[in-house]
Amino acid sequence: MLSRLQACFGLKWNPFSPEVPTEALWGSPPIRHFCQRMESLARHGGFALISGDPGTGKSVALRCLFQHLSSFSDLTVAVLTRPQSRMADFYRELGQLFAINLSPHNRWAGFKVLRQKWHDHLQTTCLRPVLLIDEAQEMHPHVLAEIRLLQSTHFDSCSLLTVVLCGDARLTNQFRHPDLLPIASRIQLRLLMEPHPPAELLDFLRFALQQAGNPNLLSPELMTTLAEHSAGNYRVLTHMAQELLQEAIQRELPRLDEKLYLEFFSRDSRPRSVSRR
Repeated sequence: MLSRLQACFGLKWNPFSPEVPTEALWGSPPIRHFCQRMESLARHGGFALISGDPGTGKSVALRCLFQHLSSFSDLTVAVLTRPQSRMADFYRELGQLFAINLSPHNRWAGFKVLRQKWHDHLQTTCLRPVLLIDEAQEMHPHVLAEIRLLQSTHFDSCSLLTVVLCGDARLTNQFRHPDLLPIASRIQLRLLMEPHPPAELLDFLRFALQQAGNPNLLSPELMTTLAEHSAGNYRVLTHMAQELLQEAIQRELPRLDEKLYLEFFSRDSRPRSVSRR
């Protein structure tokens, strides 16, 4: 696929794929501001939240945050990869992330060792380790509650860890549960990913094409059409653009334009005849 993209359009990668390099991700002004504020939170510890509907760019925001925080040499940034884990597996993964051999059958010992590890890091760097959790709506409530207990000490006056939870409306709804209200009250930074206006989606398209090496891949009229018909959703936008890119490769077109959009999506929306036996 990459060779065809290079041959047909001179692209370094597919600008509409989720697998674009991290340095080529579109960091909107709200995402950049959130990343800057996270620098301060990493010094004090606590909870942050990235929330929004599917396809609005939550995971991209988390990738941008990971890249931003990882540039600080003294800051440990870990990513929890299995949010749906039960307590035993949760402790196993934390042990791997922070290079500690934990026994899930002795949770008290693991609790103490983890907190000591984070305390030592704080004493050395004056920075709290950061734990990023994508798809946090999949976490069990008792695991979320355990994170809250793990990350604070001295009667909740000192935070040993910075936790960034990222999820959709199911996560924010969970915070209404009495057992999770203590976490909701501790969230200091919030980034709400709402539907994006067409102007912002246009900026995203221009940036993505520039980074991929062919800013003229899409005609201006097509970019406007895609931005206006994406319901403010990055995922809808990139899926439509990806389909048009595949069609352009099949037709061996040098550029994607509005004519291709009208032909492809009008054909795709035609009712299909039902074969009768």
